[in-house]
Amino acid sequence: MLALRLTRVAHPAVQLRRLTVVAASAGTGFLLLCSLGHALGHPADPSAALLRLAWCAVPLAATAYLAVAVARSDPGTRPRGGLSALGLGPARLMAVSAATTALSCAFGALLALLLFLWLRGDLPGPPFPFDGAPHTVLAARKRLPVPGTLLLLATVPAVASAAVASALRPREPKAPPARAAGTARGTADDDREPHADGNGTAGGSGTAEGNRTAGGSEAVDARPADAPVADDDPGRPLPPDRSPTGLPWGIAVLAAGLTVETYAGGTGDAARAVLPGGLTAGSAPVLAGWLLTAVGLALAGPGLTHLCGRLLQAVRPGAVRLLAGRVLMAEAGRIGSPLGVLCAVASAAFAMIALHGRASGRFGPLTALGALLVAGCAVAALVTAAVEARQLRVGTTAALRRLGAPATVLRSAAALRTAALLALFAPLTWAIATLAALPLTR
Repeated sequence: MLALRLTRVAHPAVQLRRLTVVAASAGTGFLLLCSLGHALGHPADPSAALLRLAWCAVPLAATAYLAVAVARSDPGTRPRGGLSALGLGPARLMAVSAATTALSCAFGALLALLLFLWLRGDLPGPPFPFDGAPHTVLAARKRLPVPGTLLLLATVPAVASAAVASALRPREPKAPPARAAGTARGTADDDREPHADGNGTAGGSGTAEGNRTAGGSEAVDARPADAPVADDDPGRPLPPDRSPTGLPWGIAVLAAGLTVETYAGGTGDAARAVLPGGLTAGSAPVLAGWLLTAVGLALAGPGLTHLCGRLLQAVRPGAVRLLAGRVLMAEAGRIGSPLGVLCAVASAAFAMIALHGRASGRFGPLTALGALLVAGCAVAALVTAAVEARQLRVGTTAALRRLGAPATVLRSAAALRTAALLALFAPLTWAIATLAALPLTR
């Protein structure tokens, strides 16, 4: 009930983002049902039906990624002070986010089922405009198995809600490491003027570091500045001087993917893998190389964004360059990963187009739908992260305006950030796409 109320009273912008999840889940559910229809229409070729079902994992993963991005930006499920006393702690809010995502995806799956049944001619309405197509693609003359249909339709809400629950699960805060008695901090505490009660403070109450436990061990510092924070959340903005830690891993995975693609492209005796639209890749390891390349770009995205912001501030920056660079460094953890995913999708699209240029087949409607769905989810996730980052900068922007910063400076900084990201990621995407398509076009 709480998830339904939050869905009903949400802001129109939040509702629009949830509608993107509904549309993505509807497209993925329709592709799953089409794979079921192909299996019913071609019972003598189960391997082709299984391959179509396996390729549905790509739009399914894109839908789950978009659902996580939308759930992170939902202001109705963010922890607030006092909600824990009402029973709405982090775990409960995580459950509400997962339930809201499941409702959105279930509505999209229902729309997909209605469209699929109408195209098959099982629902009253105007006839299907393409003669013969329902019999070959949708198995219009076959009876749909109810358990299999419900299982396929329930896959999208289950996977998306599980992804949201895993991404938003409450994390244990990382406590600061205990400091030995002979460190510089202990020396600084010893230099304080002692109070009459023997504690190293002037207020007489003492600190958690100065108090001793019964066993003689030193307690953990309880000052607000050293309070433990959960800094393993990938969506939380990082301090500008703290670089994301995923750049080396992303570069390593990216190099491994390109190496696998190059090695697999040179072997002619490997098993060939069929791509959507009737295309054929050089071998099955090429597809594994594509996957590693996409994962590497997603991991390296935050680090590359942070590096881009640092380069903007190099060599005696002015006010505009300094502001643009600091904002990019602070928001690298939020917009870097969607940027990397979008670059991975763009490079895969370039490789598919290059492969299609040398193939005899054509992209079918279902292949076009899947490609459009994956690209749309990547773009929508990036736009959602950018809008969320802009909302979080409202206080900083208002403070700059109160200090007298002209609006042209803020607009120039935003334009400079966009230009810097395009200057870094556009050539990188083209280079990786060219290297990924090279083994397939030789």
